[in-house]
Amino acid sequence: MATKKGSSSASGSLLELIMIVAVALGLALGIQAFLVKPYRIPSESMVPTLQIGQRVLVNRIGARFSTPDVGDVVVFHPPAGAEQDNTCGSGQPPAGQPCDKPTPQRADVNFIKRIVAGPGDKLRLDNGRVVLNGKLQKEPFARPCGGGEGCDFPTEITIPAGMYFMMGDNRGSSDDSRFWGPVPEKWIIGQAFATYWPPKRIGLL
Repeated sequence: MATKKGSSSASGSLLELIMIVAVALGLALGIQAFLVKPYRIPSESMVPTLQIGQRVLVNRIGARFSTPDVGDVVVFHPPAGAEQDNTCGSGQPPAGQPCDKPTPQRADVNFIKRIVAGPGDKLRLDNGRVVLNGKLQKEPFARPCGGGEGCDFPTEITIPAGMYFMMGDNRGSSDDSRFWGPVPEKWIIGQAFATYWPPKRIGLL
């Protein structure tokens, strides 16, 4: 009788352990899918704010209930073609003008950039620095453009309704909205709000 009782107890403990692991896994997957998602920085486009290989946490639920703000660092789907040849939806814009219209389809990849202009804002670029609604912005987070391609866009554009203009902080080495256009709000996955790796760079953004 003692043996049967011991076997029953062991089976119950094993079943309980399996249930705990299953629930914990379900919670972890649910949190990642709906609340917070980790993201690894794949390129140098956000240097010096974020380095290659650094990891951030992205607030997914906030994107559903709040409007993005200029200055937010966000993870999003870029327009189709952005990851390959910088396709601008309306064709190549006139010289001196950033792309003002994306392709209608989104890409499956994820990018991380900073929002520099929102719906209805007027934007031009002076040596990589944002001139927003006629005012040169203070951008202490940005690395100088360096005078290369994409640094100067003197022709002002207006950001379409429901869209956001994205740029990397590393203005001379960022593939961003200058070349493939603003991003619809529904393509924004969420705001990156903290870094958790490497340990020496843990902190809020």
